[in-house]
This record gives sequence, structure tokens and C-alpha cells, in this order.
Amino acid sequence: MSTPIDISEEAGVRYLHFGSEWIQGAMRIRRPNDLELVYTREMMAGLLLYEAADWPRDALLIGLGAASLTRFIHHHCPHTRIQVVEIEARVVAAAQQFFKLPESSARLSIHIGDGAEYMLEPGRRFDYILVDGYDRNARAGALDTLAFYRAVRGRLSERGIMAVNLFGRSRGFRASVERIIDAFDDRAIAFPSCDSGNVVALAAEGERIEVAIAEIRERAKRLKTRTGLDLLATVTRLEQSGHLPGGQLRL
Repeated sequence: MSTPIDISEEAGVRYLHFGSEWIQGAMRIRRPNDLELVYTREMMAGLLLYEAADWPRDALLIGLGAASLTRFIHHHCPHTRIQVVEIEARVVAAAQQFFKLPESSARLSIHIGDGAEYMLEPGRRFDYILVDGYDRNARAGALDTLAFYRAVRGRLSERGIMAVNLFGRSRGFRASVERIIDAFDDRAIAFPSCDSGNVVALAAEGERIEVAIAEIRERAKRLKTRTGLDLLATVTRLEQSGHLPGGQLRL
């Protein structure tokens, strides 16, 4: 039985649903390149860790949804090549019709297929891998296994970051974080849960990252000026959570 795909609108925001009340994506119609949902903003926090003008050069998105992250990266990171892997062709069609998915080009490629299987295939490495794939019941399935996270690590570059969306209020949340920590040899951090219950975890491969919280805050200010993306509240929550010993973010 195929998953129903529903579109709703309220107060100038268009939402994507997979046959349930769960919001699978959102777009503010008048500002389509903004990130409407808090967790999608936090999935871009890797931009605070690598501020180089050419980072990320290659980004891989597992799960398209309402194409929020795809639109943001395509618009604000013109140097980035984007590979999207989406298991459901009808989600791609909905993103094209209702959510202003940019046309495929030399910079943007859409692959219809299973994200877990894609990670096991040989292929190029990516600076940024963003994992946000769920079914109608908010289950990640094979995208939340130790084998998958290890495969992701194997496809990251020497300046590689993985960002993954987890549901903080679900029973499996802590187990998910432990799998990520295991796969990345403790080079991982989970942000405090945002209001929606989503938790974003970041994990790193390659060169070590050590950034003072004061510098992260300055980077967040510059990122807001450049793209409109405001991660200052996220930085504050991280600081207050006790996740940054000695005022340093280390990955």
C-alpha cells in the first residue's frame, strides 16, 4: 500500500504530510528559501563548524521531504553540488509541484532509491551528509542503524559532517544517539530537543574540530547576515546544556 501524500496550508505556510498529522516538511510561500521548521535550521549548523567559503563542496541529502534543505543549500551555497536520494518518486513530484524544488542541473541531482542502500554503494565522498528520512509513522527504519551510520562515515570527506534529524520524544532517541556515537568513535553531539521534539545530532569525520563558543556565536551572527538563517538561539541552548566543556565545541 502506497503512502498517501497530503498538502495543507495555514497562515502562509504550506505543509507536507504522509497520510498522518506528522509534518514532514514546510515552506513559507512568500519566502521559499527560508527554513521554516526549527529542526531544519539546526541541521544546517555544520555551517558554524566549517566557515570556509567553499564548504560544503559536495552535499548529500537522504530524504527530500518538502525540499527545504535542498532549496536553502541551492540558493545560499552556490558553490555546492547537491545529491538528493529520495525513496518515493511521488515525494519528488510533490516537491516539484508544490514546494519549488529547483530543476535538476550540473549542481543538483535527484536519485530515486533507498538511502540506506545508496550509502553502501561505492561513490564520491561528501563534505555534508544530511539525513532526514521518515515514513508516515515517523519511523526511520534502516536509516537509524549502526551499519547505516558507519556507512555514512565511510562516505564523508576529510572535512566531513553528518547531520541527522531524530525524534527526541520517541523511545528510541537515546539508542539512536548511542549508535551515532559508536559509529563515529564518540565524535558526535546531540543538540537539546527543540519545541517540536526533534533532536539534531552532528557527527564528524576527518580533521578534528575545536571551536570556542564565542567564535561559534560570531559565526552565527555572520551566517544570519549572509543567509537570514538565525542559529543564535541554538548556540545559546547548546551553551546552557552543558555539552560544551570549557566553553569549547569539540568534534
